[in-house]
Amino acid sequence: MAASMDKTEEETSFKSLGVVEPLCEACEQLGWKAPTIIQKESIPLALEGKDIIGLAETGSGKTGAFALPILQKLLDNPQRLFALILTPTRELAFQISEQIEALGSSIGVKCAVIVGGIDIMSQSLMLAKKPHVIIATPGRLVDHLENTKGFNLRSLKYLVMDEADRILNMDFEVEVNKILKVIPKERRTSLFSATMTKKVQKLQRASLQNPVKVEVATKYQTVEKLQQSYLFIPSKFKDCYLVYVLNELAGNSFMVFCGTCNNVQRVTIMIRNLGLHAVPLHGQMSQSKRLGALNKFKSKSRSILVATDVASRGLDIPHVDVVINFDIPTHSKDYIHRVGRTARAGRSGRSITFVTQYDVELFQRIEQLIGKKLPLYPTVEEEVMLLNERVTEAQRFARMELREIAEKKKRPAEDDLEDENVKIPAKKKMVKGGKKKKGRRK
Repeated sequence: MAASMDKTEEETSFKSLGVVEPLCEACEQLGWKAPTIIQKESIPLALEGKDIIGLAETGSGKTGAFALPILQKLLDNPQRLFALILTPTRELAFQISEQIEALGSSIGVKCAVIVGGIDIMSQSLMLAKKPHVIIATPGRLVDHLENTKGFNLRSLKYLVMDEADRILNMDFEVEVNKILKVIPKERRTSLFSATMTKKVQKLQRASLQNPVKVEVATKYQTVEKLQQSYLFIPSKFKDCYLVYVLNELAGNSFMVFCGTCNNVQRVTIMIRNLGLHAVPLHGQMSQSKRLGALNKFKSKSRSILVATDVASRGLDIPHVDVVINFDIPTHSKDYIHRVGRTARAGRSGRSITFVTQYDVELFQRIEQLIGKKLPLYPTVEEEVMLLNERVTEAQRFARMELREIAEKKKRPAEDDLEDENVKIPAKKKMVKGGKKKKGRRK
């Protein structure tokens, strides 16, 4: 059974979808003037008690589509440990929690975010208080189900899997199966995904009962108000062109996507050395640093966020003006998610993709996927090359700083030695020589 979508349909209100007055007021306070297409189609069905498969492009308002029915059902049947929302990334979990708490502020909804990178004991205490809604990454939730005494989800009434394709692509399939085994079969389930992969179809069969399919877009597409372009450049001058574009479009806020954590660090340090306000975001950072970087960017105290694909899904930062694909994504679908960070909720935006001599095939695949040829972003080569000397110097500083960071990580044991000139191999010989044993007998 499928629900059809008509974008030209006349404007509806949240009230006309069946949303109760306190939640309509909360939507108004959040600035949600009218429901999005996915919300129009899925909220009435969810309120009827149907299982939902929602296929929608990034930035389409999926969080509201599942949050409002959960809160309304919770009002009808108040109970602790009512709903579980599974997400692929920590940042998305915190963002969903913020939105649910804002929507449910007038009705006293309590949420707990259960993700890696945070002290497990403090999370156990949060779970012991039995919040109404748990937002979790699958791996950390399984840790609690297996190790936290007294914690179970036998009373759960509602399950949501957000960005289901990404959850499964990140190899959380085993964890998701473990979770499905310990939650009640009699529950409502909503599964939201940008793409309908074979893994998502398999998960749908295992976890949903007679679901209604709600589809915003049948093909991969980018929003109309997004200006997309590309730059064809020699690989060795990528940094120069990045600095040139950042200078040319100064005054905007940027998300710069890199392929690896190491390149995020390098690019951030390099552009900081040139006086630009940048923060990094990648999977090897601690959770507090990741949230700190996001908050600095969201509050506009930093205008450039340099990130891996950990930031390409779900994060709702309304003021992103320009997305730069510094490293072209190896999976074409990731291009859709990256550029979806800008031109959100009807705003305009711009994306620029760097294409080197090694990236031509990947770029052609992206053009094939989105069904359009992208225009060339205009640059003046002489002006770019004027930056070369300063950029080369900044690259040198970045390499030195990265080396220092790597060395600090390698030698924590040396800091404890009385003689800083003693090398670790000498210490190992001392252990083998028997003097340590003598010391123990004393």
